[in-house]
Amino acid sequence: MNHTKNNSIINSPCISLENVTISYKNSPAVRNIYCEMPRGKVTAFIGPSGCGKSTVLRSINRMNDLIDGCSLTGRVLFEGVDLYAPEVDPVEVRRRIGMVFQQPNPFPKSVYENIAFGARINGYTGDMDELVEMSLKKAALWDECKDKLKESGCSLSGGQQQRLCIARTIAIEPEVILMDEPCSALDPISTLKIEETMHDLKKSYTIIIVTHNMQQAVRVSDMTAFYNAEKQSGGSGKLGYLVEYNETSKIFNSPSQKATQDYISGRFG
Repeated sequence: MNHTKNNSIINSPCISLENVTISYKNSPAVRNIYCEMPRGKVTAFIGPSGCGKSTVLRSINRMNDLIDGCSLTGRVLFEGVDLYAPEVDPVEVRRRIGMVFQQPNPFPKSVYENIAFGARINGYTGDMDELVEMSLKKAALWDECKDKLKESGCSLSGGQQQRLCIARTIAIEPEVILMDEPCSALDPISTLKIEETMHDLKKSYTIIIVTHNMQQAVRVSDMTAFYNAEKQSGGSGKLGYLVEYNETSKIFNSPSQKATQDYISGRFG
């Protein structure tokens, strides 16, 4: 997965989904997704529960590989490389495309080791103190934690734990950060801090976030993809699909689809 940064790469999308259908045990969960996500921007996935937002998000760094019976057709391209090609190492994919989960999940180690651990495993040989400080600063946590580096990451508040997880992700030097409802377990003040952090991070990273919070999508994202779901014919499950994808201001101010308008105005979901 080596890339030379030429002009065509710089102007092309960072992540492209080309006719992606994801199934669990041969039953499709989302179908025929086409979506190009620009680099250096925040893209939000919105839509009602069960429409496949998180499933699509997890396909971007092959987290779905870890689920028995999950399969994908179509192509997921990162900087023009098909991430599901046989020669691509999923571990390397997850290093380049980091993930922050819904529930903060710090390691049961010190604040310092939470960040140093992953970097060490990935072969980092530079100044570890410097990396820890830089990662915590980028996650807007340094000032709160610089005197607690030896304390357990699990002793921090929920909002601090989530920013520690963001710092841990940053430390392995990814190019893309995926966030799966990163604020759903947090109070409003912690949520605001995470959102402010995301504004700073997009200067250095491409960010894709799943959120149920419409106001959050408006506040943090440049692009928004609205997913919906329909009942599967003959089955009990739902089948998710992409209704509309555009600049966030257009999705929320002048959507082209009635279903989008109905969802963002609270008529369903």
